[in-house]
Amino acid sequence: MRDNVVIIPTYNNPKTIKQVALDVVEHGYETIIVDDGSDTEIELLFKPEEKKFIHFVKHVHNKGKGAAITSGLQKAKELGYQFAGSIDGDGQHLASEMQKLLSAYEGKEIMIGARNFDLEHVPKGSKFGRWFSNFWACWDTGYTITDSLSGYRIYPVSILDLDIKTNRFDWEMEVLVRHADAGGAIKEVIIECYYPSPEERVSHFKKFDDTMAIVWVHVPSLWKKWTHAILNTLLFRKK
Repeated sequence: MRDNVVIIPTYNNPKTIKQVALDVVEHGYETIIVDDGSDTEIELLFKPEEKKFIHFVKHVHNKGKGAAITSGLQKAKELGYQFAGSIDGDGQHLASEMQKLLSAYEGKEIMIGARNFDLEHVPKGSKFGRWFSNFWACWDTGYTITDSLSGYRIYPVSILDLDIKTNRFDWEMEVLVRHADAGGAIKEVIIECYYPSPEERVSHFKKFDDTMAIVWVHVPSLWKKWTHAILNTLLFRKK
């Protein structure tokens, strides 16, 4: 067993997943690939000698990115790890950047690799989507979060004990909120990513549906937190 483990959830990324996984292994990390119901049998893409530090978890049917990361964390815990990195399998994330997160990690927080969006070739839609998501994330967690949509993270296995209702892209937002509600910390470090051209990009993110699902994560707690804030304001004025 190596010192650290990285989870790679993947769904229909046969052109990139092997290169991503081998890059993670070459950087010295144990690797868990969670095949979330891909049409291609992901494990068959690897030669026997390439599987030495790779563990494969298979979902027969697609369950969603959140469910895939959860399965990966369960495997990491089974292997004896207390936390695990997570990167996407589409080739945008660089294994070399994981050390930045590990160097700042203290053991119990969720660590986010905040992507450098100051680059000119980052799509404008991505920049707006990140701003919109960040607004809700900051409000609902109490932390300053600049890239709430980043899938480049470190999770403590303790998040397996959280009561999370979502399974897909909205899971990545809900886990931040539930972790913060439970008293957990959230930190960020800036990372670099590769941004492919629109023709190369493979994404299963549905801009409207998944964005609305992410926003809906916050709706149940709106009235509670607003009521609490109003009461605190009134009590402060009385004093």
